[in-house]
Amino acid sequence: MAHTPINHPARPIYRAIGGLTGLYLVVFGVLGIIAGAGDEILAQDDTRVLGQGTNLGFSLLCVLLGLVVLVGTALGRNIDVAINQWLAYALMVISLAGLAFIRTDANFFNFSIFTVIVVMTAALVLLMAGMYGKVGTEDEAEAFQKARLVL
Repeated sequence: MAHTPINHPARPIYRAIGGLTGLYLVVFGVLGIIAGAGDEILAQDDTRVLGQGTNLGFSLLCVLLGLVVLVGTALGRNIDVAINQWLAYALMVISLAGLAFIRTDANFFNFSIFTVIVVMTAALVLLMAGMYGKVGTEDEAEAFQKARLVL
């Protein structure tokens, strides 16, 4: 049995928060595409969007990931839970890799420290939305409650 709550009373709020995070990624990505138009895809220059360093490659990735989150939120049925959790882990890896390579030539996504902070925060918000948005039958919810009370 998973250790995430089933039919949490605030799951519609968590689902909305996940959708808003996806919307933020799309808006950031579109603004980054506009700001980075004409540059190389993985340019390492001074392009900034909403105070974050970015380039065309990272902006395209943000649009793609944001659309995936929005589609998952629209579909629901625990598809959003899986998408939010997996993309949260992926964004954590991207954020930590960006932090590790921030002052090197391997900074492919042109990250700044503020970009690392925002991407890690978005990842944690998506993980939270994925953890508390799970929907199940009443029997599954009851079994979860009984197992929780035993521990």
